[in-house]
Amino acid sequence: MLISVKNLCKEYDNEGIVTRALCGVTFDIADGEFVSIMGPSGSGKSTLMQLLGFLDRPTDGEYFFQGKDTKNFSDDDLAFLRNQKIGFVFQSFNLLPRTTVFENVELPLLYDERKESRGLLNRKVHDALRSVNLENRISNFSNQLSGGEQQRVAIARALVNDPALILADEPTGNLDSKNGLQIMRILQRLNNDGHTIVMVTHETYTSEHAKRIIQMLDGKVENDYLVKKRRIADGEEELLK
Repeated sequence: MLISVKNLCKEYDNEGIVTRALCGVTFDIADGEFVSIMGPSGSGKSTLMQLLGFLDRPTDGEYFFQGKDTKNFSDDDLAFLRNQKIGFVFQSFNLLPRTTVFENVELPLLYDERKESRGLLNRKVHDALRSVNLENRISNFSNQLSGGEQQRVAIARALVNDPALILADEPTGNLDSKNGLQIMRILQRLNNDGHTIVMVTHETYTSEHAKRIIQMLDGKVENDYLVKKRRIADGEEELLK
């Protein structure tokens, strides 16, 4: 099992005022799944994404990643997991301005302590950009790209270390419908190639591109079900076994 959480809780203490963002969240995610975490604003889905991506620590509960209990992991352990095991795709792209596409995609490799050869690093960047069909933009600056192209660069950056998990937080939120469908087409193809994807969205239409939907409400899992007929990126639907 790639992810296993049990009774996961997160509270925030602001000068003695405690806000409970999550409590009692329990589910498993296996390797190769495409899961959409869906819910309205304030439902806890973004907090859950931060916990799954080791950007924050839970207040209570258990989180096992690749069979290992993360409760006592050090900050260095979590930094390693974020760099080597998880690829992040954000709504706002989070690309470095006045920096080339190559340099943006290369960034996670620069924090890799394995010190791989320059040739291997270059090949990884080219392979990641090829997977999103952007090799022709490799020397362009990020601010010269359209929104859809910037999100494709962000996906390439998430892929460059061949992570065990891709976390996509509202990946179509800043895009028009055409570019949004292109991003969903890429995520579906990556999932078909074996990548595990967990995507946060508040849009029903977007969530139905996944194979499983976890619905959040008031910091708890309200529903968790497999999609029987999912949307595919060309606007049609696909029956799932």
